[in-house]
Amino acid sequence: MTATAGLILAAGTSRRFGGRKLLAALDGQPILQHVLDLAHAAGLEPVVVVAPADAPFDTTVTWRDETRVVNPRPEEGISSSVRLGLAQLNGTDAARTLVLLGDQPRLTPAQIAVVLDAAGDESRPIVVPRYGGVPGNPVLLERAAWGLAQSLTGDAGMSQLFRARPELVRYVDVPGANPDIDTPADLATLAARP
Repeated sequence: MTATAGLILAAGTSRRFGGRKLLAALDGQPILQHVLDLAHAAGLEPVVVVAPADAPFDTTVTWRDETRVVNPRPEEGISSSVRLGLAQLNGTDAARTLVLLGDQPRLTPAQIAVVLDAAGDESRPIVVPRYGGVPGNPVLLERAAWGLAQSLTGDAGMSQLFRARPELVRYVDVPGANPDIDTPADLATLAARP
């Protein structure tokens, strides 16, 4: 097992954005398309995308061979999407997965490469990037950490693991920033600085 899978979390309710955030355009294409393209460029395989049942992604996003998993209860928070995605990946031969957020379209292949280069240490199976010293995303989970991630609850995401099991975490410093999009103002800010 050497493959690195991608798990794209795209089932958020987008309350602060006003709905349908991942379909909003940035540089002429949906926010989610940027993240799908990045996963492809990074060579992640397989790629699982967890989305809500009512997302009209079929008509707005260009798919390759990603596996789409429906989260029937996105209101339960990001942890529900993590559990569904990892359950789907359990049947693959992936040695690890990179957990990407669907609302972080400005990640670069070079940033992803820094995180992927830290893979392979089973004694510290959770790799967390830091931007300017602040932990962020995407988080890399060696297969040994999948069971821990499947026990997450609520909407706090991977930060629950960092706090509960710090001895399993490796931090890697990644150049640049990695803002996410929560509001229309966030989108406008990112659109203004490519």
